[in-house]
Amino acid sequence: MAKFRKSSPERQANAAIGRLVNLGALRRNPSRPASVRTVANYRDCLLQIARRIAPDGRQLRDLTPESAVGYLRTRTADLGQKALDLHRQALQAMLVHVTGRLPKGERLTVVRSSKPRRRGGRAYTAQQVRMVAAAQNARNGLSTLIAHAAGLRAHELFTLARPDEQPPDIRPARPEKFAGRVGRDYTVIGKGGLIRLVRIPDDLAERLEECRREEPVRVTDRGIHYNSRYDLAAGTAWGASFTGASNRALGWTRGAHGMRHAYAQERMRELQRLLRRADALEVVSQELGHFRRDVTLTYLK
Repeated sequence: MAKFRKSSPERQANAAIGRLVNLGALRRNPSRPASVRTVANYRDCLLQIARRIAPDGRQLRDLTPESAVGYLRTRTADLGQKALDLHRQALQAMLVHVTGRLPKGERLTVVRSSKPRRRGGRAYTAQQVRMVAAAQNARNGLSTLIAHAAGLRAHELFTLARPDEQPPDIRPARPEKFAGRVGRDYTVIGKGGLIRLVRIPDDLAERLEECRREEPVRVTDRGIHYNSRYDLAAGTAWGASFTGASNRALGWTRGAHGMRHAYAQERMRELQRLLRRADALEVVSQELGHFRRDVTLTYLK
């Protein structure tokens, strides 16, 4: 059992995460180390929890399954469902693998968020994407066009590589994957460390190759290290540029993640000319790298 007594919230969170990493408890793929993003997200959650319970004289090691669920219920008004679920998963991992207060195989009760949901979808039209890109400098604008064309997350722009230097993981793939989309294939590293193929239109691929570095450069964003092969805007800085440009060009913003929503909706329209809706959902889930139809549905709202 990790020793948290008389420790600051930062030391408590670091000790718990260190234990989880050493035990391999955060690995999605047994043959690989835990994703740096997963580790960072769990650490952030545990740090928030440690800080919130500190005024009551409690530390992470004091939490039981019951008090952990009680903590989650105190956050229903200020955390969305996705964030609340991440806090639950971090607590569950700690209670099972660090303090041993939750038996293996058991789960914490799911607590529902009461925070009002964002109304309306997050997708941009292709014309709106071009308007936002035009309101950015050339470097940020190129990243916006590539993220839209390939359905990329902000941090995935750091990880773009040719398939021969960063081979994709072997995952299910329907023959219709990328059907109707002409371009060059690259790979990116997504959530959980999954390496997937993406397709970038030829004109954008040519502009991307003009940004290729002679040697990969180590860059850090939100405490996570990446090997960047292309001098592209990405991560937090690109997201901030996108938000500012969207507000200037359109008078509103839905965030850089709207590029993935736009990609999903455009691909669904394209693929439903060829496939049944259920099959189109499956193809889009493979292209986006989450491999779940129900997740694809959230991008279509």
